[in-house]
Amino acid sequence: MESLPDEPKRSDLAPSGGAALEETAALLADGTNLTLVDATGVVLTSPVRADVEQRLRDKTYFWLDLHQPTPADIEMIGEIFEFHPLALEDSSHFEQRPKIDPYDDYAFLVVYGASGDADGLVEVHCFSAEHYLVTVRHDDCPAFVNLQARYMKRPDTLSDESMLIYHVVDGLTDSFFPALSDMDERIDTLQQEIFGEPHERQLQEVFEMKQRLVGVRRVIAPQRDMFAQLVGNVVSIPGISDETSRYFRDVYDHLIRLSEMIDSYRDLLTGVIDVYLSTIANRRDQIMKQLTVLAAVFLPITYITGYFGQNFGYLVDHIKSPLTLAIGTGLQLLTVIAILGFFKKRRWI
Repeated sequence: MESLPDEPKRSDLAPSGGAALEETAALLADGTNLTLVDATGVVLTSPVRADVEQRLRDKTYFWLDLHQPTPADIEMIGEIFEFHPLALEDSSHFEQRPKIDPYDDYAFLVVYGASGDADGLVEVHCFSAEHYLVTVRHDDCPAFVNLQARYMKRPDTLSDESMLIYHVVDGLTDSFFPALSDMDERIDTLQQEIFGEPHERQLQEVFEMKQRLVGVRRVIAPQRDMFAQLVGNVVSIPGISDETSRYFRDVYDHLIRLSEMIDSYRDLLTGVIDVYLSTIANRRDQIMKQLTVLAAVFLPITYITGYFGQNFGYLVDHIKSPLTLAIGTGLQLLTVIAILGFFKKRRWI
């Protein structure tokens, strides 16, 4: 994304018109690099610096979302909002631990949500103040698409300024539930497939799911602790009312539930691995039992045929009649029947 230009290429979209809503939703679904939504219902998909500075002067609450910003974009945002250098440095480096850093008139938050990419995570950096919310991210965020579309349809909800940061973190947190629900269904399917026909690719998929759970748990646990601090009034976000602070308890409850779900799914996946290994072992034992039965059946037959097939003169000279052949063949059949009957009686087969 290039730096905010002096001459805007802008699109003021009213949230009420049906055609305008469809056009706006399409732009957001395509992943606009820069989006501004304010409390008056104006949506700018390519805002310029003057748009932001005007709202700062008028103290009109707005939400500025930066998707895949360049270092120049971060630097310009720091100039406009006068963010602390430490906050700007944190915002420029991703793969951070969820945290909240209060400053004089704003707070810097690192929160995570679910995404459809390889690691299944989207990291969002938030600058939350009394009159604005700035979000910075690199990955696509389905939760933001839904939230921005919601504000386009009902811009009056943005007038409750202190609730926006709650809706953002709540949407990011709740985005984990569908992903974990899909994983739960896949675990059940894997168990059924393993009972039917175990395969090595199933075990590989289980290990991949465990790795994804480890990645999710790595961000859910500190994010839960962060909201525990908010709920316990250890830290606070400027501009957040006491009523809004109560809503963070709901986010905290959801994070506790997510932590419990992740732990239970890890146990389930461990159980799936045990089922796979047990099924493989049982199948191997079954094959070994069948091979043992075959070896036990053919062992006496081999002995009989080997004994009477010796080239001793007596055997060659005296065993010549058809009756002797019938007796030898019958003896072999009776031996096989006796062995199979013995195995059946002992319930070995």
